[in-house]
Amino acid sequence: MSAAADLRRIWLCADDYGISPGVNRAIRDLIERGRLNATSVMMVGAAIERSEIEALQASAATSPRCAIGLHVTLSAPFRPLTMYFRPLDGDMFMPFPKLLRAGVMRRLDPEFFRNEVKAQLAAFAEAFGRAPDFVDGHQHVQLYPQVRDGFVDAVAEAAPNAWVRQGGRDLPLKQRLASPKAIVLDILSAQFRRRAGSAGLSFNPGFAGAYDFTRTADFGELMRQFLEGLPDGGLVMCHPGFVDDVLVGLDPMTDVREREHAYLSGDAFARLLADCGATLG
Repeated sequence: MSAAADLRRIWLCADDYGISPGVNRAIRDLIERGRLNATSVMMVGAAIERSEIEALQASAATSPRCAIGLHVTLSAPFRPLTMYFRPLDGDMFMPFPKLLRAGVMRRLDPEFFRNEVKAQLAAFAEAFGRAPDFVDGHQHVQLYPQVRDGFVDAVAEAAPNAWVRQGGRDLPLKQRLASPKAIVLDILSAQFRRRAGSAGLSFNPGFAGAYDFTRTADFGELMRQFLEGLPDGGLVMCHPGFVDDVLVGLDPMTDVREREHAYLSGDAFARLLADCGATLG
């Protein structure tokens, strides 16, 4: 058996294409360098005009296999595509903590989310001329109680061949306890996998990439932890970008995006993939 056959093929997915021109440019740069093999697109983002779509398609054409997915967005400060979507905070989606809390308390109507996800899927199909390769969610909204019901129903109906992102992974207890966010994602993802499976949708076998974006972290060390034990076909989420005024006005993740881009574009990342027996190809 060849050495290449022994490598684990992972998905390294850059979220948030469409949130700002600087983020778009950074993602395209990494695709063209062969340092990403997936990105998910916000169809309600501030930088999703035709020129940005065409630029992404051109970059993806340089890659042997770059998946392009839909980044379903259902939280503030973005606005719905459907006219009668509820609940809203003014004219925007609710902030994600309120949305998660409302779902846990069973105060949401899955039908509103089904219709909005279908509208975002239709917008993707119109922009790209096809259905997305996969569907995930901004701030993991696809995993939230009640939201996931509308999400799964919409994807199963409008893009049944797309796989969907779950956020769980088998980790040693020590690592689980060190990351409360990972514990929450594991619990929500177990429920999401059951719901997606019952609808006939496929999903990634493992997930990594969640960390505390508010703290300065060694992204290279984090990436090593993400890759360790990730199964073949597993997915690592990332958020590379260049900071611009549009991004600053929409999202608290700013400088961390430039740190991620700097690491992923450098030689250390290529060495790490080899050391971990992983490939994006």
